[in-house]
Amino acid sequence: MWRREVGTVVRRAEPLPESASAILAASRIVPAPTEWSAHAHPLHELVWVRGGTLTSRVGDRVYTVVEGYGLWMPVGMVHEGRSTASAELFSAFFAPDRIPFAFTQPMAITMTTLLESLLTHLSAADLDLEARARAESVVFDVIRPSERQFALRLPGDPRIDAIAEALLDDPSDGRSLEEWARLLGTSDRTITRAFRQATGLPFAQWRQMLRVHRALMLLAEGIDVTTVSEVLGYAQPSSFIVAFRRVMGTTPGAFSHAAVGPSGDVRNSVSRDQNSGLSPQQAEYRVH
Repeated sequence: MWRREVGTVVRRAEPLPESASAILAASRIVPAPTEWSAHAHPLHELVWVRGGTLTSRVGDRVYTVVEGYGLWMPVGMVHEGRSTASAELFSAFFAPDRIPFAFTQPMAITMTTLLESLLTHLSAADLDLEARARAESVVFDVIRPSERQFALRLPGDPRIDAIAEALLDDPSDGRSLEEWARLLGTSDRTITRAFRQATGLPFAQWRQMLRVHRALMLLAEGIDVTTVSEVLGYAQPSSFIVAFRRVMGTTPGAFSHAAVGPSGDVRNSVSRDQNSGLSPQQAEYRVH
């Protein structure tokens, strides 16, 4: 996915304990940037985060999880993940044969205060069976897919895969279509057509979306807007602000202030009342 940070810890997914419960929930803090190699679970997984971001790659899609949202990962789906340093990760695993719904694709879930509280309640080891069953039934009632899906579709086209991988490694790469065409020995028209066919977006807009995904991670780490703008290759912070707001519906400063307060305390990130996040049209890029 993104360029690996210095000091990143690479882990394998730990086996899940056997349980008769419909939902298993737990949390932990990762002190250093952490990656999990490709793996799958025998249960459905819902993961969310506080004080950072989580990025997951599933096939040709990259999902960015920010506060206020979770990521649902269906049973058996191979994925890999990456968390920023000092993030508190929460996870809940759902037994497929004991839940009354079936989300068959990865998707963003709106993490309401009620849903988070219920899942935190279910993480208690001493919860009796009746109390657990009551809490689980309410979870089934309130869990909902988000209207906004934080997914970036990768091209999966050999004509342009080198461009996508270079930008994932370095989102500040500002090479133009013409420069890429010369490097790859093709035409800018071919690159333009390939991006539209593979992602539904022109090259410049796809690169902008990728930069916003990366910006979400940097801002959640408390990096200031000007520095994020420079890291992502924008000539002026104002250009970054316009691009970020076009995608997220809010400014990077507002997002950063909501995610990390002046004292460094983590806050609830993007208000659920704001028109924020990637719209389905912007975020889920289907192959035509």
